[in-house]
Amino acid sequence: MTDLPHGYHRQYLKIDLTTRQVQVVPLSPDILRKFVGGSGLGTWLLLEESNDGLDPLGPDAPLLFVFSPLVASPLTTSAKFAVMAKSPLTQRINDSLSSSYFAIAGKKTGYDAFVIVGTADVPTCLVIDSEDVRFKDASMVWGKSSREAADLLRSQIGTQYRLAAIGPAGENLVRFATVSHDGRHAGRGGIGAVMGSKNLKAVAVQGNRLTEFAHPEQLIAFSKSLSKKSFGPATEKYRELGTASNLLIFNRLGTLPTRNFQSGTFEGVENLAPEMLNETHERTRNSCAACTIGCEHIFHIRGISNGVRVEYENLFALGPLCGVSDPEVVLKASALCDQLGIDTISAGGTIAFAMECAERGLIESDELRFGNAQALLNTLTAIGSRTGLGELLSLGTRAAAEQIGQGADEFAPHVKGLEIPGYEPRALQTMALGFAVGTRGADHNRSGAYQVDFSDRVDRMNVNATAIQPAIETEDEATLMDSLILCKFLRGVFQDKIAAMAEMLHLITGWDVTATELRQTAQRIITAKKWYNIRQGWTPEEDTLPKRFLTVEIPDGASQGAKLSEDKLTELIRAYNRSRGWSEDGWLSETQLDDLGISAAAVQSDKLRANDD
Repeated sequence: MTDLPHGYHRQYLKIDLTTRQVQVVPLSPDILRKFVGGSGLGTWLLLEESNDGLDPLGPDAPLLFVFSPLVASPLTTSAKFAVMAKSPLTQRINDSLSSSYFAIAGKKTGYDAFVIVGTADVPTCLVIDSEDVRFKDASMVWGKSSREAADLLRSQIGTQYRLAAIGPAGENLVRFATVSHDGRHAGRGGIGAVMGSKNLKAVAVQGNRLTEFAHPEQLIAFSKSLSKKSFGPATEKYRELGTASNLLIFNRLGTLPTRNFQSGTFEGVENLAPEMLNETHERTRNSCAACTIGCEHIFHIRGISNGVRVEYENLFALGPLCGVSDPEVVLKASALCDQLGIDTISAGGTIAFAMECAERGLIESDELRFGNAQALLNTLTAIGSRTGLGELLSLGTRAAAEQIGQGADEFAPHVKGLEIPGYEPRALQTMALGFAVGTRGADHNRSGAYQVDFSDRVDRMNVNATAIQPAIETEDEATLMDSLILCKFLRGVFQDKIAAMAEMLHLITGWDVTATELRQTAQRIITAKKWYNIRQGWTPEEDTLPKRFLTVEIPDGASQGAKLSEDKLTELIRAYNRSRGWSEDGWLSETQLDDLGISAAAVQSDKLRANDD
C-alpha cells in the first residue's frame, strides 16, 4: 500500500442534481499516485463514473471539477483546475484546464474533485463549502452572461465565494460553449453545454480545509528559487507582448492559418499585431492566480467595461482565419465570445468554414464572406442564441459539414470534431501528428509538438520517423503538467522538466517519486484517455486530418508547396502507436489494461484488439 500522501484530501464529492443526494467517496493513495490529479485523476474518475456510449448531454453524463496536490502551494502557476466531461462536440474525452482563484477555493472545500450528475429541475447554482452543499435557485440569472450571473449570485450568497458559470451559449447547448470564472474560460469542446444540459448555471465554492505539505521548508525554498529563474526567451516575450506576439512570427514563416486554412499568410496581419495594438489601444497587464509570469494582456475598447483579454488564439481565429483585419472588430468579436460564453477557436473555425461554404454556394448567405466584419459579429450572436444559420453552426464544423454535404467535410477544419487551432499542419508536420492522434482532437495544449517543428531536430515540412519520439516526449510533458497542474510556460525554466516535476511532487506529497516513474505515469494517463475514447466508440479512422491538408499544398508564403500526404501521415501514426506500445492501429493490449486496473476478461471483444507486436 502506498503511504498516505500529503497534498490531498483523499476523497471526492459526488452530487446528483436530480435527487439532490450528496456522497463523499474515498480516493486510495494508490490511485492518487498512479494518476496524480488534474487531468490524470479526472480521466480515472471519468472511467469510474461513466457508462459506455453515454449521451454527453444526458443526465447520466458526469461533469467533473478536479484539483491537484499542488493547488494552494507556494509554487508559481499552481492555482489551476481541470474541468472534464464527455464532449458534446467530439463525443470523446474533454479535459480542459484553467487558472483562477476558483481552483484555490475549490480545493479548500476539502475535496480533490467534484463529480456532478443528474439534471436540476430549475436553473441552479451549486454552492459547495467545507460544511455542506446547497442548491440555490438561479432562475433570476438565467440568460445573463457568466460575469453578470457570478456578480449577482455572489451578492446573494457571499463575496467570499468563487464561481464558475456559463453564459447564454451554454444554456442554449451550443456545442462549444465554455465555463467562465474570474474572467477566464475553460471547457473548449463544450463543457458549458454539459452544464447547461444539467440546468446548472454556476458552481460556487469556498472553504477552510487546507492540506499539509510533506516538506514545507524545502518547498518554500524551491518555490523561491523557481520564481527567480529565467523563464526562457519565449516566456519573457509573452510577458512583454503576450502570446499574440506569435502572430507576426507565424505569418513570416507561412504558418498562419488564413481564410479557413486556404493560405499560410495574411496581408492585414500588422493591424492585429500586439505592437500595433499597443499604439492604438490602452493596455493593462495582469497575472493568473498564484503566478509570477504575468503574460495576461487586456486591451480596452469603447463599450466593453472589463476590457478584452488578447491572446494569439483569439486573434488568429477571429482575424486571419475569417479574413478580418480590423482590430476593433476582432476585439469586439472576442468580447462577444466572452459575453456569450463560447470558445474563440471553435467559433472562429466554424464561421470561417461557413464563409467558405457560402462563397462556394454550398449554403445560402449573402453576407457570409471572408473579410466581412459585420457578418462575423452577426454570426457569433446567431450561434450564441441558436437562431437562423446559428442553429447549424452551433453544432461545430464536423456536424455542420455532415448536414451541408456536397464535399464540405473535405475542408471542415477539425480533428475528431474539435476545430484546429492556429498552427498550419502542412507546414508543422510533427504538430500534424500531434493533432491526429490527440485523444481530445486538435489541441495545441495537449501536444507540444510544435516545439519540435520549430527546433533543428526535424524538417518541419518533411518530417519522418525521427519526429516520433520527440513528439511523444512533448505529449508526456504536457500530460504531467496538466495533472500536477502547472502552466506550460514553465517549460523553459528547467533543463530536465520531468525531473523537476518529480521533485515538486516529492516535496508536496512525501512520495519518493522519480522522473522514470513520472514518465510511466504519463504513459498510463494517455493510455487511460485512449481507453475512455474506445469505450465511447473511438475507431482508428478518427486519427487523421481533413482531406484539404492531405491533398492541397500551401499556395503562398515561406511555406509554399508544403503538403502532408495521407500515406505519410498514416505511416507516422502507426509509428507513434507502436512507440506507445499499442497496436499499429491504436488499440490497447491486455497488459496495458492491467496497468489501468482493468481486467481484459471483463472487456467486450470489440473494445480490445490484440497488440500486433
